[in-house]
Amino acid sequence: MKPALKLVATETFETENRPAPQSDGVLLDAYSTAVIAAADKVSPSVVNIEIRRRRDERGRAAPARPDERGGSGSGFIFTPDGFILTNSHVVDGASRIDVALSDGRRCQARLIGSDPDSDLAIVRIDAPGLVPAALGDSNRVRVGQVAIAIGNPYGFQCTVTAGVVSALGRSLRSNSGRLIDNVLQTDAALNPGNSGGPLVDSRGQVIGVNTAIILPAQGLCFAIAVNTAKFVAARLIRDGKIRRGYIGVAGQNVPVHRRVVRFFNLPVESGVLVASVEPTSPAQKAGLMIGDVIIAYGSAPVTGIDDLHRLLTDDVIGTTTSVTVIRRTEKLVVEIAPAEMPAFRAG
Repeated sequence: MKPALKLVATETFETENRPAPQSDGVLLDAYSTAVIAAADKVSPSVVNIEIRRRRDERGRAAPARPDERGGSGSGFIFTPDGFILTNSHVVDGASRIDVALSDGRRCQARLIGSDPDSDLAIVRIDAPGLVPAALGDSNRVRVGQVAIAIGNPYGFQCTVTAGVVSALGRSLRSNSGRLIDNVLQTDAALNPGNSGGPLVDSRGQVIGVNTAIILPAQGLCFAIAVNTAKFVAARLIRDGKIRRGYIGVAGQNVPVHRRVVRFFNLPVESGVLVASVEPTSPAQKAGLMIGDVIIAYGSAPVTGIDDLHRLLTDDVIGTTTSVTVIRRTEKLVVEIAPAEMPAFRAG
């Protein structure tokens, strides 16, 4: 009997000294307070963007006798002098851009620059008393933290939804065909019209730019990381565009034969098959041929087209770099100096 009495006494002592758990009401109140504070802080920076696109009867661009068709999305002010971040697809093809502020003012905006490859764009308005949103650091975002989306779905201005960051480091295919890296996944509900609005943390700092949803799935929403947006915005404000490298090949992902991999001790088992080479392009000048398989750019392995796109940044423009290819049964190295990608090209 004595051991049993001692066991009961020990359990009673531990229970008496253990802190009482917080009630669900207290936790929910704290969560609500955080969401309210973040929404109050950021909502004055969120804008509704309405655009007009010129189209003819067949839906093509028509400068003469245009039939103007509208669209809308979201954006947010991030500088006191009127620069606004939004999605490229929101303002694509716009002949007129109008911005509605949270205080009811309306302004006509001008397009500063657009980058379809990252689905980001900058527009600017001239108005006094603007409230810029604070930009956070997406490298400090963690899975499970609170994420709050603010936008104008279906024209309902400054709609707030909340959830958590579901995953980090996702990749999302842009309309141009390139991958957008380091995308945040969230279950904060997004709807058409949310595109371009901010995704913020509990302190009201922007951690992403809402850009896409997957239909008919629920809770699969994506935002471009704010660090990516900072880089793109700075370049668009400075140059009006993002410069990217271009070598002038069309290709497709292919496996490299196992015997070739073993014989040359290759670090990759796939590469980019050159399907065509454009006349007068850097690739043609370097001697690349149809049928070559690109397996490395400089010291970086190339396993597919997305790897090659990531490596063709503005830093490599005009810089001669060795490109390793498999030509039939030979491994060759050619020297290529990428040019700036023409504006009309998607990749």
